[in-house]
Amino acid sequence: MTSVARPVTGLTVTQAAVSDPRVRPLLRELGDEYSARYGKDAHAELARYPDEEFTAAHGGILLLLLEDGTSVAGGAFRRYDDDTAELKRIWTHSAHRRRGLARRVVAELEREARARGYRRIYLTTGPRQPEARGLYLATGYTPLFDTAADPETIGPLPFEKHLSGGRPDNHLSGIRPDNRPSTARTRPAQPENHPKETDQ
Repeated sequence: MTSVARPVTGLTVTQAAVSDPRVRPLLRELGDEYSARYGKDAHAELARYPDEEFTAAHGGILLLLLEDGTSVAGGAFRRYDDDTAELKRIWTHSAHRRRGLARRVVAELEREARARGYRRIYLTTGPRQPEARGLYLATGYTPLFDTAADPETIGPLPFEKHLSGGRPDNHLSGIRPDNRPSTARTRPAQPENHPKETDQ
């Protein structure tokens, strides 16, 4: 199903626990898509890391991008080492793609990682996820693999990005972090005209 791009309005970024009911639809769809692409059930792989790794107490976070109270995109990071956060589960709901939402999630995760003292972000994406590869290349991540090689011969594709000490790159015009319930009032975000959006 092809989604139709429309202006981005009524968006809020909020922290959530993995067990939050607003997270479940995104993780379920992510697992279904990974399973279809790789030919095996990916839901167990998504549950490989304990939920608490995505909490502030353990150096992580899980963020949701809500539109009018409904989850449309999300992502997380976990502590990889003292200086490095590892991005995980970057996802945009299939009905909301091509709107720049994955870029917004990545930018907010970078902001949160920097605020927690991380100086580097590391991630891997699968060889059958060209959209994710394109997203990370477009948002300044350095590939730690030969980009000319067949991705299927590499396996997971690693990337990194070193975070500057200054203010974060903020693609989140009109979006503010908000830990209040989804009924909280929000300002409309300004529409952005990005090239074709890619989502992991």
